[in-house]
Amino acid sequence: MDSGSVLGFDFGLKRIGVAVGTLELKLAHPLETIAIETTDARFARIGKLIEEWQPALAVVGIPHRDDGAHEFAPTCLRFAQRLKGRFGLNVALVDESYSSAAASSTLNESGIRGRQQKPVLDQVAAQHILQHYFDEPDHAHHYLA
Repeated sequence: MDSGSVLGFDFGLKRIGVAVGTLELKLAHPLETIAIETTDARFARIGKLIEEWQPALAVVGIPHRDDGAHEFAPTCLRFAQRLKGRFGLNVALVDESYSSAAASSTLNESGIRGRQQKPVLDQVAAQHILQHYFDEPDHAHHYLA
C-alpha cells in the first residue's frame, strides 16, 4: 500500500478524534472531533468521512501501559474491528499511550490552553497517532486480520 488517504482515530467513549493524511506525503492533519452520543450516529458520521476521503487505511490508537495492557485497550480494539467489519477497511493499530499528552503540549505551544483545548484535543491526539504510524510504519503496530 503506497498511495491513498488514511484516517486516524483516537477513540473515546464520549468523543472520537479523527485525523487525515496521505501515504504519499506522510503528514497527518487534525480533521474533526465526533462528539455524538449514540453508537449508530457515530458510525454514520464515520461512514460519511469514509465516503468523503475514500481511505486506503484506518489507523486506530490502542492504549498500553508500561506494565502491560491498558484496561481501555479491549474497547479500542472492538472499535477498530467494527471499522474493519462495517466499512471493509484495512486497519492498523498503533500504541497511543501518550497521544493526549502530546496533543495537549502541541496545543499549549500554539497558545491554546486549558478549556480552549477541549473541542480540538481529540483530533490533535488522532493526528499524533496517525503521524506515529507515518513516522514508524514498521514499528509498534500491527494490522487486523
